[in-house]
Amino acid sequence: MAKSLPPLTWFRAFEAAARNLSFTAAAEEIGLTQSAVSQQVKSLEVRLRVALFIRQARGLSLTDDGRRLLPQVAAALDALAAATDPFDVGTPENFLTVATSVSVAQWVIAPYLPHFTKRHPDIHLRILSATWPDDFHSAQADVEIRFGSQKHVGKNAELLTPSRLIALKSPTLHGNIENLPLIEAVGTSSGWKAWAETHGGGVHPEFFVDSYGMALNLAVQGNGVALVSELLADHALQKNQLIRAHSASIPGNEGYYLSADESSRPAVLFRDWLLERLSI
Repeated sequence: MAKSLPPLTWFRAFEAAARNLSFTAAAEEIGLTQSAVSQQVKSLEVRLRVALFIRQARGLSLTDDGRRLLPQVAAALDALAAATDPFDVGTPENFLTVATSVSVAQWVIAPYLPHFTKRHPDIHLRILSATWPDDFHSAQADVEIRFGSQKHVGKNAELLTPSRLIALKSPTLHGNIENLPLIEAVGTSSGWKAWAETHGGGVHPEFFVDSYGMALNLAVQGNGVALVSELLADHALQKNQLIRAHSASIPGNEGYYLSADESSRPAVLFRDWLLERLSI
């Protein structure tokens, strides 16, 4: 059986940190947060069962094991780059790469996509699933739609609206929030607890999922009431797949932010089209 290797991202974080002797500088170089680089390096150290850095107040220094590993990792990364260079001929004209979460792709982009392809039949679209910062860095997309707070999504990113959280259920599910199962999307700072603090009532979710998109899927199938971004729910409401379980809403501390490469004609056209569709 082939030996299982640590993830490539751990090696990339280690190499950048070793070359810069700084987690912060490495993070800026490879497009991650400082804490993500530090955690990936720590994970590699645990996996290899050695310390690779001496962490000091003024920066990093390599241990003997770190100095021994660095040239081998650097050589391996260089070899991978050389192996892929012949295939990298640049982005074809009118080829557009959009990086976003599965939730946005499914509930926001896909329902309206025929309208975009009809308007711009010359643009070839590729949609990549991306959730974490490293996903977006690897995608090198022309358009990015990230979920988070304003300080985490990068410069020149535009908040997509509506961005409040609303309670939704299937039209076939009878009852109100107080006596129906609740579906909680974990990993966000606004949820059913924040709803109860604003509108009252008990908070006892029965289902926990890792995205608003999955919460919507469960709600459409009649499993309970989902508290999700109004942005994602708009098309499902229009098609009567879901209805409001309550007329109120609460603010979302996080939202979906769009950024586009201004030098790319397809990226600008896609951004303008999506903003137009969302405003209708």
